[in-house]
Amino acid sequence: MKKSENQFVKYNTIAEVHDSFGLPKPLHPLISLIDNSQNTVAIPPLPFLHVLSFYKIVLWTTKNEGWLRYGQNNYDFNEGGMFFGKPGQILGAQPDSPDHSGYVLLIHPDFFKSFPLAQTIKDHHFFDYSVNEMLHLSDKEKETVINVFKNIEDELNNRLDDYTQEVIIAQIELILTYANRYYKRQFITRKVVNHDILLQIEALLEKYFNSEDIVIEGLPTVAYLADQVHLSPNYLGDLLRSLTGQNAQQIIHEKLIEKAKEKLSSTNLSVSEIAYELGFEHPQSFSKLFKAKTNMTPIEYRQGLN
Repeated sequence: MKKSENQFVKYNTIAEVHDSFGLPKPLHPLISLIDNSQNTVAIPPLPFLHVLSFYKIVLWTTKNEGWLRYGQNNYDFNEGGMFFGKPGQILGAQPDSPDHSGYVLLIHPDFFKSFPLAQTIKDHHFFDYSVNEMLHLSDKEKETVINVFKNIEDELNNRLDDYTQEVIIAQIELILTYANRYYKRQFITRKVVNHDILLQIEALLEKYFNSEDIVIEGLPTVAYLADQVHLSPNYLGDLLRSLTGQNAQQIIHEKLIEKAKEKLSSTNLSVSEIAYELGFEHPQSFSKLFKAKTNMTPIEYRQGLN
């Protein structure tokens, strides 16, 4: 454990976290499940800002008041839920927050070494979601996840043999699969709110493509759109894909092609001039993208109109 120049504490080992919590040493050096589901463990808060060198999967099982910091955002988690953190992300908790019942699973990346999960875990976008995008679970979903946590707990406490690692990794993969399923459900059950976000994205793109910003700043990026609607790029992409079947980049390109067709059909601007007005530094890049999306060059499209 060491303090960085930016005044946050970095935990390099799971044992260091246990020490900060005042807990016994972990049963396994690369993985630990802290069970505070009955609020029986008086866990003091970690330093206000800290960085872990391992993955963190948290399940809050009861409603509590307090807030959590993740990256540059604060989140009020009084409804509980599920949160996923990855190595290197800045975390923090309000110093005087009350204890919260639930489970904390800490997994060092070396625990996955030589297993496919070492690579596939990177495919789970929710490790890159912002904290305000945490997973909200129904009581039944919460019970399902708790049972998997208990399986991990049982393996760590009672077995620790040649099969322990393989069994626990299977349980972690199961948690990640459930998380994917429940996030898909969350996108659907919050359809009204999510539809409002889609309308915001459409309005943002319309405004951006009609402003001078596009000439000065270039094409809008996924990060720009995500920032405007206060979501992480990965969460926004997954949300849009659930609503439209397209990710954020595809929606940007769709709006771009729509604007390009408007200019090709209603102005006498050259292809180079249109490319410039749409934020392209090189006309060839514009023509290549236009053909990839429409199966014809800008000139062929214009000629077809005539």
